[in-house]
Amino acid sequence: MNVRTSPRLVPFEIVFEKTNRAGPAKDGITVAVSLFNYARFVVECLDSIARQTHPRIELIVVDDHSEKDDSVAVARHWMEQNSHRFDRTSLLRHTRNQGLAEARNTAFEHARTDPVFVIDADNQIYPRALARLFGPIEHREFDAAYTQIELFGDQSGLGYADVWSKSFFRAGNYVDAMALISKRSWRQAGGYTHIEGGWEDFDFWCKFVDKGMRALYLPEILCRYRVHGTSMLRTDTVGATPRLKIELTMRHPWLHLR
Repeated sequence: MNVRTSPRLVPFEIVFEKTNRAGPAKDGITVAVSLFNYARFVVECLDSIARQTHPRIELIVVDDHSEKDDSVAVARHWMEQNSHRFDRTSLLRHTRNQGLAEARNTAFEHARTDPVFVIDADNQIYPRALARLFGPIEHREFDAAYTQIELFGDQSGLGYADVWSKSFFRAGNYVDAMALISKRSWRQAGGYTHIEGGWEDFDFWCKFVDKGMRALYLPEILCRYRVHGTSMLRTDTVGATPRLKIELTMRHPWLHLR
């Protein structure tokens, strides 16, 4: 199988950008928000980011060419009203739809800081999330750090996060996309890869395993995953379909997906 080893550059336009600090802060974190037809959720997501106790944040929202609602207009209005909170605020829009993986790659490419926190526009984080995740990344001890997640919306409960282990990944993904990730490690892993039908996050973490990278699990509930009609947990993209199992196993032969 031909596997791309470096992120692909995707055309985008800058819809809004405000810089309050000439260069990235030493303790700066970039929050990368993936947006696609989530106008009804994005403000709550952005509000949760603005409430972070970690002071030095750069915010990047990448819209993957939303056309079904006014996602871009809603995000831009919020950023215009709240840009003073951030060292830099950027709203980027793909010139055509590219998929979730490329939206995340665009945010990483545009990030000025090494730590990048990944979140989709329908999710939220608690105020202490970034501050708690920053320590393991700050001193290059780990390539990523993640927490337990809370399910909310149409379903409530806890996620399935656990300690980082190759053996745990063999049976399927258990680490959510919401994580603080080193940009350097993202690039070394080749970025996110679009997989038709989903499982980009699973593939991304498997690439970390392939490269011998390490991630730290913080057993605290700091990230909130919204379950709704079009979320990953409610669509066929997360179903354990034979095709996806075959594709992931071809990419990572050490997997044992049943």
